[in-house]
Amino acid sequence: MASAKTHDEIEAYVRSLHPSLVEHIQRVRLEAQTLAKRFQLDEDRVDLATTAHDIARLTAASELLRLAQEYHLQVHPVEEDLPVLLHGPVGAEWLRRRFALDDHEVLEAIRWHSTATRGLSPLGKAVFLADKLDLEKAGRYPFQPKVRALAHEDLDAAVLYFLNQDLMSFLSKDGIAHPASLEARNELIRKFRKTPDHR
Repeated sequence: MASAKTHDEIEAYVRSLHPSLVEHIQRVRLEAQTLAKRFQLDEDRVDLATTAHDIARLTAASELLRLAQEYHLQVHPVEEDLPVLLHGPVGAEWLRRRFALDDHEVLEAIRWHSTATRGLSPLGKAVFLADKLDLEKAGRYPFQPKVRALAHEDLDAAVLYFLNQDLMSFLSKDGIAHPASLEARNELIRKFRKTPDHR
């Protein structure tokens, strides 16, 4: 678990980012704290993950690709086409190296906050959903109200609904879906098939 000093250092760095990004991060932190309370997650760790989740968001595409290579991160062809998807993995590794952040669950939440992935922890799912529930993203995700309603009942149901809706949007535009999102969706589908009485 990260020390209070590490948390404070990361928060101080985040405050130096572009104001519009800092505002987004603050909105995500509030969303995530609501979910943390609802599902009895560690509020300090959820806050650390949401504070740091977009630390590399404004990094240029070419730099994200360079850093991914430097950090020996596996880059999927989808990420080569859409390097912005690397801001989570690169950010997580950068936090580990620069701030000695060693909380695996927090790092995984940061790494996968854009796409989700198979095996994501409840903390990671809360961070993923909080990022998508930023009201400034309502235009991008017109199905956001349903995600919000589900998120306060069942994290898995909310993540699955989001991934289904987002996938349909990608398909309608001939977009490219990240395989990690598909793996997360498939895992949740299999889970719910084993519990047919689940909503």
